[in-house]
Amino acid sequence: MAELSIWRAEQRQLPIWWRDDDAIEPTPALDRLTKMAETLHLPVHLAVIPKHAQDTLPTFCANHETVVPLVHGWQHISHAPDGQKKAEFGHPRDTALADAERALTRMNALFGKDFLPMFVPPWNRVGASLLPELAPLGYTALSTYLPRQSQWAAPGLAQINTHIDPIFWRGGRGLVPPDDMIAHIVQLLQDRRQGITDASEPMGFLTHHLVHDQDIWDFTQSCLATLLDGGAMAADLRTVLA
Repeated sequence: MAELSIWRAEQRQLPIWWRDDDAIEPTPALDRLTKMAETLHLPVHLAVIPKHAQDTLPTFCANHETVVPLVHGWQHISHAPDGQKKAEFGHPRDTALADAERALTRMNALFGKDFLPMFVPPWNRVGASLLPELAPLGYTALSTYLPRQSQWAAPGLAQINTHIDPIFWRGGRGLVPPDDMIAHIVQLLQDRRQGITDASEPMGFLTHHLVHDQDIWDFTQSCLATLLDGGAMAADLRTVLA
């Protein structure tokens, strides 16, 4: 990729991280995801749905150093009003803060200290009024989608988003046409290099292991390997947020 050559020539740093959503239990797809992470030497940050997470998942994660559990909402159901985009925490409701607290309590019961208290709202949507309430509960970070506007989502709550999603959600849930994906990644890199977006934010690759077809698996492997081989640095958010 020519853009990566420019980054190398200008000695720019490109931290990348990997987030995968909707985990609840060990599955063959999770095995495959984990093996890919180990092959790439790139941690996979696993967004776990707390209410539905099975007791077998913490043991699986503990046995794989490359897997970093995160908090994926509470039960991954939409509370959006009719006609609005799906969101569990994207619209004001009386029980939103209590659900965020339940999620953290459940993750603590399952994983103890072996998870990162990053809040990953389902569908990447969260209401602005909830953000100042998350850090007092014990959350340290927030992750949604697209370049962040600020390093901090709220006082005490860092923001590190994802930026690349290979799944064509509105087109049959297969792989986004590879040429379109590559053009999107090049644009992301150019925007960072030109100061349009925050170049210090680790660039996030987003996957959903439970719905991948072979094309998505192949593109994920190829894309991440290309970025790493091209000079990108694997980011572990446990270290970034320490």
